[in-house]
Amino acid sequence: MSEAATRTRYRVEGMDCAACAAKIDTAVRRLPGVLDVSVSVSAATLVVHHDADGVLADIERQVTRLGYGLAAMAAAGPVVALADEATEAAPPPPAWWRGRKPTLVIACAVALAAAFVAGHVAPEIGPWAFTAAMLVGLLPIARRALGAARAGTPFSIETLMVVAALGAVAIGAAEEAASVVLLFLVGEMLEGVAAGRARAGIQSLAGLVPRTAWLERGDALHEVAATRLAVGDTILVRPGDRIAADGTVLDGDSDVDEAPVSGESVPVAKTAGDIVFAGTVNGSAALRIRVTAAAADNMIARIVRLVEEAQESRAPTERMIDRFARWYTPSVMGVALLVAVVPPLVFGGDWANWIYKGLALLLIGCPCALVISTPAAIAAGLSAGARRGLLVKGGAVLERLGDVTMVAFDKTGTLTRGRPEVTDIVAFALPAREVLRLAAGLEAGSNHPLATAILASAAEDSLAIPRAESAAALAGLGVVGTIEGRALFLGSPAAALARADASADERETIGAMSSTGRSVAVLIADGILAGAIALRDAPRPDAAAGLAALAAAGIGRIMLTGDNEATAAAMGKRLGIDVRAGLLPAGKLAIVRELQAAGAVVAKVGDGINDAPALAAADVGIAMGGGTDVALETADAAVLHGRVADIAAMIVLSRRVMANIRQNIVIALGLKLVFLVTTVAGITGLWPAILADTGATVLVTLNALRLLRK
Repeated sequence: MSEAATRTRYRVEGMDCAACAAKIDTAVRRLPGVLDVSVSVSAATLVVHHDADGVLADIERQVTRLGYGLAAMAAAGPVVALADEATEAAPPPPAWWRGRKPTLVIACAVALAAAFVAGHVAPEIGPWAFTAAMLVGLLPIARRALGAARAGTPFSIETLMVVAALGAVAIGAAEEAASVVLLFLVGEMLEGVAAGRARAGIQSLAGLVPRTAWLERGDALHEVAATRLAVGDTILVRPGDRIAADGTVLDGDSDVDEAPVSGESVPVAKTAGDIVFAGTVNGSAALRIRVTAAAADNMIARIVRLVEEAQESRAPTERMIDRFARWYTPSVMGVALLVAVVPPLVFGGDWANWIYKGLALLLIGCPCALVISTPAAIAAGLSAGARRGLLVKGGAVLERLGDVTMVAFDKTGTLTRGRPEVTDIVAFALPAREVLRLAAGLEAGSNHPLATAILASAAEDSLAIPRAESAAALAGLGVVGTIEGRALFLGSPAAALARADASADERETIGAMSSTGRSVAVLIADGILAGAIALRDAPRPDAAAGLAALAAAGIGRIMLTGDNEATAAAMGKRLGIDVRAGLLPAGKLAIVRELQAAGAVVAKVGDGINDAPALAAADVGIAMGGGTDVALETADAAVLHGRVADIAAMIVLSRRVMANIRQNIVIALGLKLVFLVTTVAGITGLWPAILADTGATVLVTLNALRLLRK
């Protein structure tokens, strides 16, 4: 594709099935200046790569002629539905029964009812009345068939419908022809309702963002449209209000209900420095928040955008079904022709009877239900995952997840919280609380993870943290300073033991803590060994349960970490997982390759930065994060809310989707096979034939919607 190609995205109205998408694809692809086309039924989008803006008018004209509405979308993705101060919010979409399709169904039904009355009152005009009723619904179908034929799709479902209806009138079955047209229109309307429900799942997230926010300007508050908020603005969120933008808490302590975004049932405590997301609900106290993302880039907008783009990609099973459909439809049309012609010519059968059967087979031959079977399930699966914080970037990835046999985890920040906690305080020359108090005084003001842990432990014990004088950090060794006249040093065991004498028991105690994988900070006071503090990066609360869920699903687990052997082994024993430690990024990559060579389908779970080579090499790379850019943009999939259990949930979701696809294929082909046999045998006719088509499409779509249930 040319580097100068422009990418334009459209929202398509009225596109409810795979046949619609195929017509649009064919029509747009034929236009001069169009380089590539991607049409997604599930996302209701059209993506066109073209070499000049002059072709846009032709694209819109071509699609409109086919009977569909077209609206250009923002280049970066969907525009979140927020109000602007200068413009009113777009009106909500009309109820489904107020659209063009329901109106046509009602008109056709009224005409058919009138024809029945006319036929009963005056039987001689009955055929004409039913023909007129049929034309009420058939003429719009014929216009669409003509537009599709001009755009390169002569054998569309509309064409098959027109031929079948006119053929039925020709052999004296006008009443049945009118009824079949009505059933066809009802089926189309139901397809639209089902498709709309499938799309509404992820798009409903956009409605979570409030329309306005309270912006601080100097000492005053001003109510402004949320779309006007800029990065760096400060907003006030009152108790009970929805948060209008992604941001960082400046002041306030409150519980935030993140269930609308993450599905987390328990409110999350937020205080200064914590990250909050647009669309979540503030709890009992006001929060001042600094905005960190504009409306088009907040968490919800990015999730909607990424899921829609993922829905536009095609899974391998979907591509296989498309290839199958290319020869399936012509084959069925050939069979229909043979059924209509061969028995009368060769065996002297009744022409009207066998033409009727051939017309019924034409309707059975539409591949809509078969072609929609995969994308409907994929779209529902992607939406269901996104609403639970499981972001999967495309049908191919979702399909591959179900085949995973081994999950390789990073340790720090993936299986663990990524921040150490104080586990033990050992008293030597000073009491334990005094050791912690003095250590906290030395570390006050430091952002080092060990310092943060020591300060947090002191706060939990309600210790008054003393002020240190002449505090200074010694690179690679520790920190020195004076508190209350005492010369203090806090640092590594090796550095501390080089500064003060220690008994054999003291050395053994420090060594024992280090051997279990804990980091140890030793405090020296006036040249005497005062005490030691042991710290360890704690596992995530659900890490053990998440790993157990993978084991229950028959999936292997391994930890790949750059930590030392003792630390990694201790964590591995605690979580019940095999460990490979002391690894550089290249080492992690080598182990992923080794597992794949042994026949495993490998998913690599990491932070998306240090593990980049291994994430790229794995069959599926999964980023673990709390909604960061890395978690959203780097790997094939992302667990947005940092739950280890979500890895198993993602794989289970994939397997459910693939099972749903298999069910859909059986429904689509099974119904058609049954009605093909019964039609040839003379048991069923045009009415069941149209039900085999539109009915199967509706059933397949509704079956896929089951994936959206919690």
